[in-house]
Amino acid sequence: MGDVTRDIVILGGGLAGLSSGYVLTNAGFTVSVYERDAVVGGLSKTIERNGFRFDLGGHRFFTRDEAINSFVHDLMENELISVRRSSKIYMRHKYFEYPLKPFNALSGLGIPTTLRVLSDYAWETVKQAFHKKESVSLEDWVVGNFGRTMFDIYFKEYSKKVWGIDCSRISATWVAQRIQGLSLAKAVKNAFFNFSGRDLPTLKDRFVYPSLGIGRLSDRLRDEIEKSNHVFTGTSVVSVNHAENRIESISLLENGKIHTVEADEFISSIPLTRLVNLLDPPPPDRILNTASKLRFRDLVIVTIMLDRERVTDQTWIYMPERTIPFGRIHEPKNWSEAMAPAGKSHLVMEYFCFKGDAVWKMDDTELTDLTVEHLIRLGFIKKQEVIDSMIVRVPNAYPLFEVGYQKYADDLQDYLGRFRNLHSAGRSGMFRYYNMDVAILSGIETAENIIQKSLSAETLERDTVVLAAR
Repeated sequence: MGDVTRDIVILGGGLAGLSSGYVLTNAGFTVSVYERDAVVGGLSKTIERNGFRFDLGGHRFFTRDEAINSFVHDLMENELISVRRSSKIYMRHKYFEYPLKPFNALSGLGIPTTLRVLSDYAWETVKQAFHKKESVSLEDWVVGNFGRTMFDIYFKEYSKKVWGIDCSRISATWVAQRIQGLSLAKAVKNAFFNFSGRDLPTLKDRFVYPSLGIGRLSDRLRDEIEKSNHVFTGTSVVSVNHAENRIESISLLENGKIHTVEADEFISSIPLTRLVNLLDPPPPDRILNTASKLRFRDLVIVTIMLDRERVTDQTWIYMPERTIPFGRIHEPKNWSEAMAPAGKSHLVMEYFCFKGDAVWKMDDTELTDLTVEHLIRLGFIKKQEVIDSMIVRVPNAYPLFEVGYQKYADDLQDYLGRFRNLHSAGRSGMFRYYNMDVAILSGIETAENIIQKSLSAETLERDTVVLAAR
């Protein structure tokens, strides 16, 4: 069939890669998905242990895009349930509603601190009215919009805990990608300045969720792909082979053996920096140097199983203070009763870290003991209630948006754009902060671009045959 596309290779079995595979499979293409983990899903997977199920931090699905909403509902059929969102922030030995509510914020912060928040906000509003200053860092953005007091109270410690660097080094441009002007900033306005946040996605009172965990989304996509194609797990890409601005094949390590797979088109949802370093022949030194400047934040999940019906009534509890080593807690049973055995529950703690640092290298027993100690100290559990634990280390969990990252990411994308049959998709693949719905959309749009490219090639080939016959 000449240049007509039929064989597709997808690197990475997260939501973006699987969504591409699903759409292409339904369009009649031959698709092979390669995932180096033992299961699909990437960050959106669900772990099962002795009847306890938990996500890697808890991931809710919400979207304003009706097409994506229909896509997910059609895929999941009757597996989705509606869950009430109830989240709190723990700081200063008190719990604050999230999104913040005026009376709760007043009683929690106290009148003097609240007055400082209001005063700072008023002062920054006046300054911005006369001289609007461009925000370079997250610190610039928060102080410029809400004042130094609010920055010091919440953003400073929590952001450093999540990202591992000072707020002055976190790019302000990530705010638009992550919260699109919504999240805590609007919640603060809603609390103190009577701003309505009801239409904002991050402040939704309810969300949909698969009753057996968010990983069911990935599992269902895999099921549909495997009706006529293949998804390979436990398979690592060791090189991406190219010549004359085309990807010709990939080399894979599977069961201790290396083999090569050719295809017409290649989709990559693996980390952008990893893809660049897998290219063979290697890119120029300047590209490799650029790739070295982009980093990812890693994650360690500690799950504590309990002989207890329930611990909290919250979907999330945020822990900004540095004296508490983990950054967020969720109780899966509050998302779905099916996530824990009858009469039992479990808490999932997120430790944000860098691969190779003290938390990442900490022995599982030591990390479990540290977590249990803090949960007891915070009043969540009693030691005798602990019946099991599980540690999951997640490399490259989140792109790290340092000041200047956008130029580096754009330079890498420009370089990869020279390969006519290579397509990037997803959060890691494009080095962008995507919520689940946008990650799915990214995969779908990538697949649709390939389908359109193939149709154009088929039309051209058909017209060429007709002209030759004349």
